[in-house]
Amino acid sequence: MRTITGLYDRYDDARAAVKALEDAGISSDDISIVTNNAHGVDIEGQGSHAAEGAGTGAGVGAVAGGAGGLLTGLGLMAIPGVGPVVAAGWLAATAAGMAAGAIAGGAVGGIVGAMINEGVPEDEANFYAEGIRRGGSVVTAKVEDNRVAEAQAILGRSRPVDYTSRRASYQEQGWSRFDEAAPPYTPEQIETERQRDRRL
Repeated sequence: MRTITGLYDRYDDARAAVKALEDAGISSDDISIVTNNAHGVDIEGQGSHAAEGAGTGAGVGAVAGGAGGLLTGLGLMAIPGVGPVVAAGWLAATAAGMAAGAIAGGAVGGIVGAMINEGVPEDEANFYAEGIRRGGSVVTAKVEDNRVAEAQAILGRSRPVDYTSRRASYQEQGWSRFDEAAPPYTPEQIETERQRDRRL
């Protein structure tokens, strides 16, 4: 199994990528979505635009896939350095478990540790976590080796962020790696970030 990942500026694009992966026959159990909730994501019509219950820990609420697909299991959690997120799937559950273990044992925890644990290179994991911090959505999928190119093409059809240029943009601003101790971006900072990205 290989883990493929895409970062999206818009939640709707990330949601479309998840649906396309499922439509291609990739199991919901092997797909994950984590999106910054600074602007309040409507959890599939459930009317939840608030980060109620997200707190400061890494607890996961209602993060479980269902018969209706991965997106029916969206729930709220909090990621240190990111703040409240809406998430579903294996990455969210793994991140929550690793964060709890890191608190107890000093391991690399949270979202970065969860991605590294599943084979995402450390520098990429830091980038994707920072992308969520700055208002984005990350979609990950674990796929068989013979389906990697197909799954990457699916992610590519939903307008993902260009990894190379966005990483360069972050580095020009002095960024080097995701910092769990950093304060989460405010909605205003995220909007400023969006405007900068649109100009690039």
